[in-house]
This record gives sequence, structure tokens and C-alpha cells, in this order.
Amino acid sequence: MYTPSFEEVLHHGSTYNVIPIRYSFLADQATPIQLYETVRKPDSFLLESVEGGTRWARYSFIGLNPFLKCRVRDGALHVYRRGEVGTVYPGNPVEELRTLIDQFRSPRLADMPPFTGGAVGFLGYDTLQFVEALPKVAHDELALDTMNLLFVDEVIAYDHVRQEVSVIVNLLVPDNAQEAELQTAYIGVCSRIERIVKRLTASSTRLSHMGPIPREGAALSITSNMTKEQFIDRVQRAQEYIAAGDIFQVVLSQRFAAPSEADPLLVYRILRLTNPSPYMYYFEAEGTSVVGTSPELLVKVTGDKVETRPIAGTRPRGKNEAEDAALTADMLADQKELAEHLMLLDLGRNDVGRVASYGSVQVTQQMEVEYYSRVMHIVSHVCGELASDKEPFDALLSCFPAGTVSGSPKLRAMEIIAELEGEARGFYAGAVGYFSFCGNLDSCITIRTIVCKDGMAYVQAGAGIVADSVPESEYEETRNKAQAMFHALALAEKMTSLEEMRSHD
Repeated sequence: MYTPSFEEVLHHGSTYNVIPIRYSFLADQATPIQLYETVRKPDSFLLESVEGGTRWARYSFIGLNPFLKCRVRDGALHVYRRGEVGTVYPGNPVEELRTLIDQFRSPRLADMPPFTGGAVGFLGYDTLQFVEALPKVAHDELALDTMNLLFVDEVIAYDHVRQEVSVIVNLLVPDNAQEAELQTAYIGVCSRIERIVKRLTASSTRLSHMGPIPREGAALSITSNMTKEQFIDRVQRAQEYIAAGDIFQVVLSQRFAAPSEADPLLVYRILRLTNPSPYMYYFEAEGTSVVGTSPELLVKVTGDKVETRPIAGTRPRGKNEAEDAALTADMLADQKELAEHLMLLDLGRNDVGRVASYGSVQVTQQMEVEYYSRVMHIVSHVCGELASDKEPFDALLSCFPAGTVSGSPKLRAMEIIAELEGEARGFYAGAVGYFSFCGNLDSCITIRTIVCKDGMAYVQAGAGIVADSVPESEYEETRNKAQAMFHALALAEKMTSLEEMRSHD
């Protein structure tokens, strides 16, 4: 049964120009990975979530076959429509992208998953240069897009609670459409759904023949874009700016790289098991694959509610409850950690306040400890009511980039980052998420992420620098943060080599 019915589509078609149509079926023999592998192709993605480090969130989302692709390169927005050559938009790329997103309006239908279609992808760290007067970094070794978004009207939603798959295809309502034209479009959408369902169900029992995840990974040849001495020198220079009163805190990072022959999807499969997080994503686009398990919400808008969740303060998990308790007490007694968290909480409150109705901003969770598979964090939660003259895009820009990956005050910290790092950050410390056609936004900070390009895997990690930071400790923090990503990569490389050996036997 297709929902909504044509009669309901006819009703909504007078108000909205995008209407999601859904067909659901039992899929207790399938997994999101299996479904994604069935439809995998360039310009596709998989979004998943684990809440609290142990419990799968209700939905996993697969997007494919975008009808629009948007890339920002060399300061211009390039738009590729399905079946057409690209068009370059000469204006400010951020405002051009906002205009494109605003063109699509979809109803919020009951019993539909929270995401039924929209613009999904990345806003790189340097996106803010199109909004604020920030210095442009000349050196860009990876040459990644500043922004890369896929507008998808075909979505596969896997419901972990009901063990169902919903295939959703959006009906794009033609201008001034009459009933007969809408009915033809509705029939066409149902036919597209049927083709996707047949493709999924024909492959529903296919299993991978790869062996289990090994206990130890392959040896990796990891390099960095700076030496330890260079990083320490930059920390000390940042502390000079702090002593001079320019800033209170700044996040300095380094980028690690290693050759890789493993399938990036295999890296993701391992990472989602070894380091599950609230935001997990796998993207394939423009010859680049992006694999990530980010713990940190950047900004979320649901209806008129806007929220952000600053994370600052980290300890590894203990081997048992007693060790967890001791590490928790140590973290909550660390004055440096607490001061840094309060500073970033204030920044998050100000970011939300710029787009919220007067008096609506609240801190609903303050400095609570949350436990994940490998680490524990100090977390706070800020929410407010989106002002009537603001939209989700405004909320994203107000919080972008997060203070937890830039510093405070944010703009001055970003100027210092540009000076001291001297290299474009690319996707690192930006945002990944979606703008849904129904007006919702969900985004996370692009950290704990691997970018796979041209046979190399890149991981960038940073540390928050304050007045009493120990430079050597901050250097080690960046290495420790990258370790989980490279552990997954090493396991994938080992599995790949073992599979090659088996294939030659």
C-alpha cells in the first residue's frame, strides 16, 4: 500500500511542491549495511545513529540518485541537475544554496520517518568565509569542495524497532499542476518505488563472505602535516595570544595520513561496531569517500525548536564500574576541563540566542557525564524557540563552526587558526547533516572522520588550547583522538589482505 493516497496528494499539492510517497515492508532478515550495498553507487550515502553508546536509534537512512548536486569550488556554487550539465551560480554560494533549499516545501506527514528527503552532505570548515570577513587559507593540499550537498528524492529508511524498510520517493509537484498531471506523476512515483523494492528484495539474503574482524590490524604508515616540534611551537604561540587577551581558548589541529587499499565501506562497517556514536555517516561523492562517527550535535531544528549540545571534557572508559566512577570523579574535579566546558557552554548559549525568540533560551542539561563505548564526555544541552524571522539555515550559520572545534571568541580564534595552521581544514570541524524538505535540520560536527581520496586516508584531530595547557599533552591528545579512526582502518586493511590471500588459494 502506498501512502499517502492520491486523494491526499491532491490535497497537499495545492500548498506544497514536494510530497513524500512511501511503501513499507517487513525486513527482519536485512541490515542497513546489506541494503546499502544493494543500491550502492557514487553520490549515495548512509546515515545511522547509536544513542548512549549502546542503543541503535530508530532509523537508518540511505539516499541515492540525487536530482540535484551542489558543490562549492573556488568560491562559486556549481549545481548539477539530473541529466543536465552543470550550472555555475555567480553570487555568494551560501546565499545561493539557501535559496535552492528554500525552493522545496514538503508537509510533515504523520507516521513518516523524520527524514523523507532533502539536501544531505557537508559544509566544510571554511564555509564561514562567505559569511564573515575571515582570512582565506592559501594552501589546500586535499582540494576538497568547500560544500558538497546531494538533493535526494529517493530515500530508504530502515526502522530498527519495527524491522521494516520504507522506500520513499518524493513527488515533485509541477507548477500549476492539474489533477490529471498530478495523477500521472503519482503513478510514476509508485513505479519508481516498485523498482527499488524489487531491487532490494531480490538481494535480501545476500551475505558477505569476508572473515571476522581480526584481533589485530595491519601496520599503517602514518604521517602528519606537521612535526611534533611544529605543533608544540604553535601551541606556545597560541598561548601568547591568550596571554595578550586576544582569545580565551583556541582549537589547534593536525592532519594525519596513511596509504589505504581497503574499501572505505568496510572501514565504516568496522568503525560503526568499534566506535558507535550518535552520528555515523558514509558518503561517496566526486571520487571521495567520507567515513565518520561523530559524537557531537552541532545544531538541530525540529519545527520551531532549535538545540545544540556542546561537548568538552573527555576521559577514556574504565575497565569496570569502579574505574568508570574514578575517571568520572577525576574529570569533574579537573578545573581546566570545567572552565573550558563552561566557556563553550556560554558560547553555545549565545549562538542559539542569536536565532531564538527573546527569553526562550534554556540550558536543559548542564555538565552531565555521558558514556560511550570508548570514552566519557561532559555534555550540556541548550535549546530555544526559533524566532519567527529566522529559518533552519540561520540556525546552522549561527552555530557554525562549533566553538568546541574553533575557540572563543569564535571569529578571532578562527583568524588565529588560519595563521597558525596555515592550511585549509577541508571537511574537518565543519558540519555534516541534512536539510529536510519539510523544514527540519539535523547536523553534527565533522570530527572522528576519515576522508578517503586517491589511495590515501586522512584523519584530522584537534586539542583545545588554554592559558595553562601543557603543549606536549595537547599534542598527545590529537594523536589519541585519531587513534580510534586508524584502528578501524588498520583492521580493514588486515581484512582486505586476508581476503586477497584467500582468493588466491
